[in-house]
Amino acid sequence: MEYGLAFFPTDRSMDPGSFAEAAEERGFESVWYAEHSHIPVSPETPGPPEEGQPGLEREYYAVADPFVSLALAAARTSKIKLGTGICLAAQRDLFQTAKQVASLDLYSGGRFQFGVGGGWIPPEVENHGTPYNKRFAIMRERVEAMKQLWTEERAEYHGEYVDFGPAFAWPKPLQKPHLPILVGGNGLRAIRRAVRYGDGWIPLIGEDAGENDPIEQMPALREALSEEDRDPEAFNVTIYFDTPDPDTVERCRKAGVSRVVFSVPSLDRDGALPVMDQYRKYLI
Repeated sequence: MEYGLAFFPTDRSMDPGSFAEAAEERGFESVWYAEHSHIPVSPETPGPPEEGQPGLEREYYAVADPFVSLALAAARTSKIKLGTGICLAAQRDLFQTAKQVASLDLYSGGRFQFGVGGGWIPPEVENHGTPYNKRFAIMRERVEAMKQLWTEERAEYHGEYVDFGPAFAWPKPLQKPHLPILVGGNGLRAIRRAVRYGDGWIPLIGEDAGENDPIEQMPALREALSEEDRDPEAFNVTIYFDTPDPDTVERCRKAGVSRVVFSVPSLDRDGALPVMDQYRKYLI
């Protein structure tokens, strides 16, 4: 089982290049950077709360663009894998995202992992012109269309939400036939989405997962893979922790999870590195 770190780079946090460099030095296998384009003002999200108060933390409002952050990380490292944790594909331009992903994979030496998700803040999604209740269908078609752009010289895709005729798109990703696509979400519907068009699944574990314990759903995942005649050994399961503990990490290992990812708070260097060092005990 591999071990990675998730982080929200912001204007007040440790910079993403230094964060990835420190993670690589400490032996972590991957880093995963989050995405939110903006947080619309609403009664639920009036702004970042004061220290210690309930509400959506400032890091959600201030997180930097993940592809810029991962490019900085790629430039400062040589072997650690680089992932979006997660990219909100349903609210992004298809062609620009496909090019950013391919460019990052090419120039990082084939180290990119494309984590995607549908988003969970309705106004944010809909500000991009994506109906919230259609976001998963739109995400699927955009991911399928990106695969065509990455693998075909003359790519085209004809779906309900994505429809374009033959087109050229370079560069292609370095990883072949394309880089790994990991689909985020908890529950049986998320499993079905991941199996249908992904190379892996990214669920949460802990309080944020609610009743959907991903370890308990591993048999359902294997059954879904079998129904689609897919090899479970080639399918990546990356579990995000809200609060890691040794017993749950051991449950993941015994269940055959591919990777666990620990969240590091969005702090400056003096705050983030001690947390990173605490997680090193799991690497032994």
